[in-house]
Amino acid sequence: MIVRDTPSADWDAFVAAAPAASLTHLSGWTELAREVFGHRVLFIEARDASGTLKGVLPIVQQRHWLLGNYATSVAFFTYGGAVASDPDVAEQLMRRATEAADSLGCRYLEFRDTRERAVHWTRRSDKVALCLDLPRTFEELGKRLGSKLRSQVKRAEREGLERRIGGVELLDAFYAVFAENMRDLGTPVYPKRFFEAILRRFEPHCRLMVIDWQGRPAAAGFLTFWRDRAEIPWASCRLDAKRAGVNMKLYWEVLALAIERGCTAFDFGRSTVDSGTERFKRQWGAQPVPLYWYRWERGERGAAATPSTQDQGRMMRFATNIWQRLPLRVANRLGPLISGALPW
Repeated sequence: MIVRDTPSADWDAFVAAAPAASLTHLSGWTELAREVFGHRVLFIEARDASGTLKGVLPIVQQRHWLLGNYATSVAFFTYGGAVASDPDVAEQLMRRATEAADSLGCRYLEFRDTRERAVHWTRRSDKVALCLDLPRTFEELGKRLGSKLRSQVKRAEREGLERRIGGVELLDAFYAVFAENMRDLGTPVYPKRFFEAILRRFEPHCRLMVIDWQGRPAAAGFLTFWRDRAEIPWASCRLDAKRAGVNMKLYWEVLALAIERGCTAFDFGRSTVDSGTERFKRQWGAQPVPLYWYRWERGERGAAATPSTQDQGRMMRFATNIWQRLPLRVANRLGPLISGALPW
């Protein structure tokens, strides 16, 4: 097992050929954490006796004076974990990663895997992905979605909405909606440069969609495409626009775009189990897919230092209530200073 600060030249070719790999296993997504937020990143590789790459595991270490020292595979995104055709190799990569995390003083290391592993670490069960199988045509999907949902979209369309699809040229419009929505949710916003870095590095894999209402951006989504799959990791709608159904129009249009691009599956992103966002996504026919997020912790001492789930919930509610009360300009100034250190 080799631990590197930069990926080997054959890393991305290995990921591209691995059926179980996600878009965010490509080395550039991990490097974003270093380039945008200054985090330390590790690329753990498994090779056979001839030097052929047999498995990869990207790691991001996050350190903050208040939030502590921890690591994730991969931070900021839903999918990470080890990629290897041999389960034993994957588990060896994971064990090597825990040794590296331990040497860095990390309190814990979270593997954002998509499959069950024969490991003894705790698995989180509060998050699921919501995924929808797509038909060949959008007309077929419209029939499947039902008359009630279609009528909600038609109502929104009577508001004179306009759709825009593009790349970095729509970033300002996307970010204006996203930043306001994050403040309303009580969550520190990512810096705009984070999304710009993604769009410039992965332009063929990314599209922005903006829905304009009453002359300004009202809803927006950030879409990624990988193989035959589309994902919307970030979507936002202004509160006043939700009452007009603009958020419904946004999802209607992103699903249409996914089918137009030949996708056979649409990933609505992760949600907390039994949350309002999970219920919203399920009305589109999305089904929950378990996420195998395993967590290694540093022995008894590290575990004792980790706040309980109940304490974490109380702290989160307190911080959320404060953040929601901040003026938008203040939240947008402070959010980018904090968001990169949060365990997204």
